[in-house]
Amino acid sequence: MKPFRVDWQPDQIEPLLARVRDHRWPPAHENEGWRYGCEAAALRDLCAYWADGYDWRAAAERLNRFPQFTASVDGVELHFVHLVGEAEGRRPLLLTHGWPGSHREFWHVAEKLAFPSRFGGTGEDAFDLVIPSLPNFGFSAKPADTIDQRRTALLFDQLMTETLGYAKYRAHGGDWGALVTSLLALEHPEHLHAIHLTMLFPQPAGGPKSEEEKAWAAEMGEIEKAKGGYRHLQGSKPQSLSWLVGDDPVAQLSWILERFHDWSDRRERDFADIFTREDLLDNAMIYVTTGAFHSSIRYYSAANEAGLRQLKEGERVTVPTAFACFPDPLHPWPPRAFAERAFPVTRWTAMPHGGHFAALEAPDLLVEDLRAWARG
Repeated sequence: MKPFRVDWQPDQIEPLLARVRDHRWPPAHENEGWRYGCEAAALRDLCAYWADGYDWRAAAERLNRFPQFTASVDGVELHFVHLVGEAEGRRPLLLTHGWPGSHREFWHVAEKLAFPSRFGGTGEDAFDLVIPSLPNFGFSAKPADTIDQRRTALLFDQLMTETLGYAKYRAHGGDWGALVTSLLALEHPEHLHAIHLTMLFPQPAGGPKSEEEKAWAAEMGEIEKAKGGYRHLQGSKPQSLSWLVGDDPVAQLSWILERFHDWSDRRERDFADIFTREDLLDNAMIYVTTGAFHSSIRYYSAANEAGLRQLKEGERVTVPTAFACFPDPLHPWPPRAFAERAFPVTRWTAMPHGGHFAALEAPDLLVEDLRAWARG
């Protein structure tokens, strides 16, 4: 293990911001909103702030807020936060992000999970937190041969048990983090107390069967038609997207920003009120400064080629599983019975609000559910 710090320098960041400032904007029709892609007004506004209002030095300090390290695990350099809380080693919790997120997603929940007594809670609810950057993402390695989610699960298990020395641990994930966490439970159950997911991933073998399940599948099909274009491109032709956006920071931001907009719960709040500009830009900076945009989108083609989106006949997770069911516009929740065909469901919580990015959109709800789950 080697201590790690984000160490952005002016000769790296100032040219990047100059490119944002001097971006040549393509044509964009007025009054279309987000219907056909990233809204021009929202993107222009965020880029103006990025170029001339965003304090990148303060951003680096934010990213250095918690102790972080790198370690070579089975030949792969992994970056991770290791926050030893009031649990003092007794309750390790692995938190795994997805795309287009990063380890930065957990900044609003980390301290409350590690040090609950600072926020009116009790030390008995404290965790030791391990928050890795997925391989191919952020400050972790980006091998030429993309590491898929099954290999990621193996690497994370080795990180927890061999590098950090935890005999058993709990694990939480959403998006790709949900798949990695499920694969941990499927393939390394002896090291897990329980898992906690904000997305059903993978799905059980056999597909939907009941009428209720078939209605849910039909709804998912309509959502896929409307919002699934990114997934098909990244899963089949990721290099085409890489050629298209190149090293253009605004192009990369627009692709990422559209996902945050479309997948967030905007029923009661405007998009501008859900995420801070720092939340969005800190995350984008991680992608742009590390080249992770290009390597991370290949996680989709890797999953497709490995056939990891659905369990095989006869496969079933045996580790106790909790689902925190946030109202995700991209992935509405199936009937509980569908999930129970693949997981031993011990907790199923219907959340009142918060979308795909639960740790950013509804951090207090996520914290309380994680605490209640671990008590059980």
